[in-house]
Amino acid sequence: MSDKRTKYTWIGGHRILVLGILCLFGFCLLAQRPVQKKVTGTTATAPKKDSVAKTGKPAKKEEPKQKSKVYLLHSDILKKTLDRSDAQVVVGNVIFRHDSLYMYCDSAYYFDQRNSFEAFGNVRMEQGDTLFLYGDHLYYDGMTQIAQMRMNVRLENRNTTLLTDSLNYDRVYSLGYFFDGGTLMDEQNVLTSEWGEYNTQNKQSVFNYNVKLVNPQFTLTSDTLRYNTASKVANIVGPSDILSDNNHIYSESGYYNTQTGKADLYQRSVLTNEGKQLTGDTLFYDRNEGVGEAFHDMVMTDTVNKNMMTGDYGFYNEKTKYAFATRKAVAIDYSQGDSLFLHADTLMMKTFHLDTDSMFREMRAFHKVRFYRTDVQGVCDSLVFSTKDSCLTMYDNPILWNENQQLIGEKVLIYMNDSTIDWAHIINQALSVEQIDTTKYNQVTGKEMKAFFRDGEMKKVEVIGSVRLVYYPMDSDSTLIGMNVSETSQLDIYLEQQKLDHMVMSPQSNGTLYPLPQIPKGKDKLDNFVWFDYIRPLNKDDIFEWRAKKAGDELKKNIRGPIELPNQHLFDQQKKEE
Repeated sequence: MSDKRTKYTWIGGHRILVLGILCLFGFCLLAQRPVQKKVTGTTATAPKKDSVAKTGKPAKKEEPKQKSKVYLLHSDILKKTLDRSDAQVVVGNVIFRHDSLYMYCDSAYYFDQRNSFEAFGNVRMEQGDTLFLYGDHLYYDGMTQIAQMRMNVRLENRNTTLLTDSLNYDRVYSLGYFFDGGTLMDEQNVLTSEWGEYNTQNKQSVFNYNVKLVNPQFTLTSDTLRYNTASKVANIVGPSDILSDNNHIYSESGYYNTQTGKADLYQRSVLTNEGKQLTGDTLFYDRNEGVGEAFHDMVMTDTVNKNMMTGDYGFYNEKTKYAFATRKAVAIDYSQGDSLFLHADTLMMKTFHLDTDSMFREMRAFHKVRFYRTDVQGVCDSLVFSTKDSCLTMYDNPILWNENQQLIGEKVLIYMNDSTIDWAHIINQALSVEQIDTTKYNQVTGKEMKAFFRDGEMKKVEVIGSVRLVYYPMDSDSTLIGMNVSETSQLDIYLEQQKLDHMVMSPQSNGTLYPLPQIPKGKDKLDNFVWFDYIRPLNKDDIFEWRAKKAGDELKKNIRGPIELPNQHLFDQQKKEE
């Protein structure tokens, strides 16, 4: 018996020892758990400080950073629901916090394991004192940090308000975007579109589809637009129209400062103001100053008066009605069926007595002027056209051609009637030449000359003072009779179909008639005769080719008195106006 008890005692002691060892092992496992990081699929407890750091020993390899937890700070009621077994129902004065973000609502489903919640009624999100988001329904995912706000959504970011019915806000990128229509408002502008996004950090927004920006001074419509609520600059990235009371801007690329009214536009943008259009590869416009500048392949069109200017640079002031063009500058008048093309180094348009009954405009061309139309061509150094008297004045060696007629003098004045030549006045050293063939010319010269036109054709010429002429009379079948040389005080020449019909001299002078075979050498040309066929513009492209007069072909200096210098006249007038 004693041996048997001893045996059982050893066995019982052995069992107690085994149980003790197992308990000790379990206690050790429990003792190790607090220093381990607890990680689940949706939540993570904040890691405790490493005790090794206190000892100065090297720390263990850092584990991946965990997502921060969404905390339920307060609710009046907390309960479970059979409908959503993974959720807690929180009701009344509900408050959640995720990092620095606080969220309020009337009630919510709280998914602790998924680190998210679904909120209902009077939903409000607050991040600091700059970002507020309101709505009726919110789903917030703490893992992705994306808030999906629905119904009566309002986002407020300092001076900017965004209204929509559906908004997703990504806290990681500070980006809110809507996809079912929305409105963005700041102090000056209201923007609407079907789709858009807004960055609460850099204040940059992007809008697509039926975009409309409304400002008290203008309205911008587009298909795609970028806008910064801090700088108030709209970045145009698609076909866009900017409309104000008198202006219309069309552009597909550029920047428009809605606060200052200044625009930098590209890709053939167009500025329209009261029938005038300014187009260029690059366009600058200042709405407040009313100033537009165009660079490269500039076109300035006046659709009311049916004329235009082109060049590589153009300037237009819509307030003063001042226009300027240079670098291959061309003025084109298309008010008639046939267009007139005029080129000069610089073209200028000025308006005087603006908004009065006495208002008129002047078009000025400076240096190396050449113009072409099928019925009339001309060259000079400077030119002025005034709507006050519809007079075009040519300065400094002017030459005018009509069909086979050439007119030259010290100054030429051309009076227009409905954009066609009515009559021309050649002052000092006037010379008219009509070409008959390659060797014969009708010629007449005098102190001054007046040429009258009808339907674009020269019909009558009046030559006044010290008249001398060389002409070839013809019989009825247009056969040349001979050559007549005459002198008189005044001469009236009548033409039909650009041909000499008859002449009237005062006083009467028969002159000398030479048979064609017996014309003395040198008598067939007046001493001031010159034929500028090598200078005459041949077509609208030839106006760019400046050809100077040959040596000896210049007008002789007038010894009867000083001649008004054309450039000085223009510059003095410009100085007075300034």
